[in-house]
Order: sequence, then structure tokens, then C-alpha cells
Amino acid sequence: MPLKIAVQMDHISSINIAGDSAFALMLEAQARGHELYHYTPERLALWGEQVMVSVDPVTVRDEVGNHYEFGDQIRVDLADMDVVLMRQDPPFDLSYIAATHMLEKLEGKTRVINNPVAVRNAPEKLFVTQFSDLMPPTLISHDRKEIDLFRQEHGDIVMKPLFGHGGAAVFRVTEDDLNYGSLYDFFAATFREPWVIQKFLPNVKHGDKRIMLLNGEFAGAINRVPAAGDLRSNMVRGGAAEDSELSDREREICQRVGPALKEQGLMLVGIDVIDGNLTEINVTAPTGIRAIKRLGGPDIATQFWELIEQQECAK
Repeated sequence: MPLKIAVQMDHISSINIAGDSAFALMLEAQARGHELYHYTPERLALWGEQVMVSVDPVTVRDEVGNHYEFGDQIRVDLADMDVVLMRQDPPFDLSYIAATHMLEKLEGKTRVINNPVAVRNAPEKLFVTQFSDLMPPTLISHDRKEIDLFRQEHGDIVMKPLFGHGGAAVFRVTEDDLNYGSLYDFFAATFREPWVIQKFLPNVKHGDKRIMLLNGEFAGAINRVPAAGDLRSNMVRGGAAEDSELSDREREICQRVGPALKEQGLMLVGIDVIDGNLTEINVTAPTGIRAIKRLGGPDIATQFWELIEQQECAK
């Protein structure tokens, strides 16, 4: 039977369909005969135990500049949906957290993917520290003395905001970098939360691998190579995607991380690995689905909906 699927996302008019994973999931859901509804997070309204929202019935097309068409907007109780996809991009701020609290009210009524409680409890650059033995040396701190000590021990470091996204405000600081003090002052004036300080991994020039896991299992991967003259491999920052196979070390990382993701209801996750080091676990709106398929890898959107349909039929 067709499923009623509500997609909570940034407005569909603003997305880059060539790389947007939510759009890939919507295309496949539509192809399978499911009903699609679109809304943005600020439309959520909590009436006691009811989560009400005005949704746009939507038809999607894989055509740049003509990729969606809305029907007449309707107001619905999200408990009447079969599936809600929580797919808006970070920043992971209080607005994002408020949305997870509202969607938590749907527990036992409507399937929310990813589980909003787990998303709230798994900030992407903090959750990963549960697997610190798989990571490069990492410090989470706002304290200048602690950062100085870490820098003395590890030399070249990378500094980035704890709740940053898309490669924004990621800096390499060399051992003798005269900008270090100014950068510290900039971070202190800009970010109230602690920062992530990591040992710089020179082999990032060969790529930052995005590995997608579906229900805790490996689903596909791409290697993202930084553009010339840039530290960051994020595709929104000019990184180039390459087809990639997993190394033995990367398979070990998937086997360690996967069961924890599945247990918490984090169904579609992207992990980042640099030179055999786990650096992030992305649980909000990880990208990579379209690039993996475009480069000849698995069709993760098809795998995703086949799994959802099996689980819904088994209820």
C-alpha cells in the first residue's frame, strides 16, 4: 500500500538537486507510488500531544529549475502520516533541538527517521567521541591553556566549531602559525560552545571518505578530494567525488559504529574517515546518496525504501 510520507526539510526551492539526499529519497518514494508532503520546520505546531503542520503535497522531477510542483496546502496531524523524514540541514541549534522535541511526540504513532531523540542526543562532533580509539587525537574545549597543551603535543592542528557544518570555519593551524592567537580570539568572540581541536592529518589531501550506513550496515561510499589550495573536502566547498572501495580499516570502523547506530534508531547516517581515522558521524541530513549512485555505486535510496516497506508490512 502507498505510504504517506512527510518530509521536513529546508524549502525545496533552495536545494541543489544534484547532491541533495532528501531529494533522492523523494524521487525514489514517488517512483514507488508513495504520497509525498513537504514542509519546513518553522511550520511545526505542538498542541498538547498533537503535532500539527501545514504541508504541501508535492510532485518532484529530476529537472534543474523545474524540480517540484506543489498541490494545495493542507493542515495535518503528523500522527496521520506513515513516515516523517527529518531532513533539514544544520546548524544544530536550539531551533533544531526544539524540532526534535516536537517530533518526539510522534513516538508510537508515526515513524520518524532519523529517531529525533537520538538525533538530539548525538551532536555530530560529540557523538563520534564514543569511539575515540578510532579517531585522530581530538580535544573538545574552549580553554586556551588546554588548546595550547594539545598544540604543543601534536604540532599542526585543525580547529573547527563544535556545531559547524558544511566545512564552514575549519582552519589548519601549523606549529609556528603566527595567526593562532588571532584565530583563538575570533573563535572566542564567535562561538560560545567548546570547539573541536584535532591533530592535522596530512593525507586529507588524498581524500575524506564519506561512508553511508543504512540501519547500521554499510550501504556505499565516495572519496571526497579537496580542491587545490583548500583544506576542506566538502563537496559544497569544491571537493571532488571519486568512487571508492572500503579498506579493511574502514570496514572495521563500520562494524564498530553500525550496531550503536541501529540500536538508537539512526537509520541513515554518513560517517567521515580520513586516512583510516573516524572524524565525524553525521546523523542530521547526511549527503552522498546521489554522488554514490552517479559514480556507479549502490542505489541507497532504493535500499532505503525497500527496507522501510518491509518494516511497515511486518507491523
